[in-house]
Amino acid sequence: MKIFTINPGSTSTKIALFKDDRCIFIKNVKHDAAELANYKTLSEQLPYRKETILNILEDENIKLEGCDAFVGRGGGLLAMEGGVYTVNDTMLEHAAKCANGVMHPANLGSLLANEFCEQYGGLAFVVNPPDVDEFEDIARVTGIKEIKRTSHIHALNQKETAERHAQLLGKKYSDCNFVVCHIGGGVSVAAHRLGRMIDGNDIVGGEGPMAPTRAGAVPADQLIRLCFSGKYSQKDMLDKCTKSGGFVDHLGTSDAIEVLDMAEKGNTYAKLIWDAMVYQIIKQIGSMAAALQGKVDGILLGGGMAHNRGLVQTITEACSFIAPVTAYPGEFEMEAMAAGAERAMKGTEEVKVYTGKPVWNGFEKECI
Repeated sequence: MKIFTINPGSTSTKIALFKDDRCIFIKNVKHDAAELANYKTLSEQLPYRKETILNILEDENIKLEGCDAFVGRGGGLLAMEGGVYTVNDTMLEHAAKCANGVMHPANLGSLLANEFCEQYGGLAFVVNPPDVDEFEDIARVTGIKEIKRTSHIHALNQKETAERHAQLLGKKYSDCNFVVCHIGGGVSVAAHRLGRMIDGNDIVGGEGPMAPTRAGAVPADQLIRLCFSGKYSQKDMLDKCTKSGGFVDHLGTSDAIEVLDMAEKGNTYAKLIWDAMVYQIIKQIGSMAAALQGKVDGILLGGGMAHNRGLVQTITEACSFIAPVTAYPGEFEMEAMAAGAERAMKGTEEVKVYTGKPVWNGFEKECI
């Protein structure tokens, strides 16, 4: 099978061409930031991004004729179950208008997949987009009635990592319990029970461990006082939680390698911040293991920072009493999209239809 995968980022779009499970071409297509700034909405970027991609493919002599499937990263959708989805009109409408309120370049994934599909034929899919929400009701409750927990996790990479480890164990993902960690620019730690992510930290909502650009969980009273101190605007505070917190706020950089270099050269504060992040990840792993009632087949570490042996060793020493710890450094997003499309076309996984109705839209009955 010939499968083309598309993963839009802020100033680039990663593309890859697969024949079955073998990647035969991969490229990170750069977009001019000044050109992107001219567009008021994400959907307005679509023709420019597509043209840029086609120009690169022509330069590289890569042909899309005969592709069986085009797979986009996905995003901008309402809460949905994990799985492989066909791109339909409802999905395109929701992605274009960012129906979930999250404006992220990944939202263009389904739109681009559809554009290429219409031009070259084949099928268009999204696989485990960021909008996957499989939380149990009990995991949604907070101590403030108006606030409910929702799922924002690195679903695509987490589920692919879990799929791969289940195969290594000679089992199906749907028969296993895992704690999976994505440790990169954002850090998500989730409890996977029998093929569903039943709980995890909301990386958009400001939960869980500190990350290079994200604050993670902070004491609510101090946060509220800081919000009303007059020092910062609402945007400033939201940015502190999701864009300019973590390493950036403490050390002025989001580069984990730079932070480690600072620590190794004797910067004790940089070492403290690095160690604090790892400590918080360890605590989150313990929390998710408890959500699985201690029945854990493995603790899996993915994302870019899992390349760091010291980080993996520290987490292993702290958490191996729960279950074996295995590192899967880097990301499998392109491979995960291709694998999902292949499973769908071979009929080994049921293809789902995006209805536009969120899988969770409040508790059935709430006390007044």
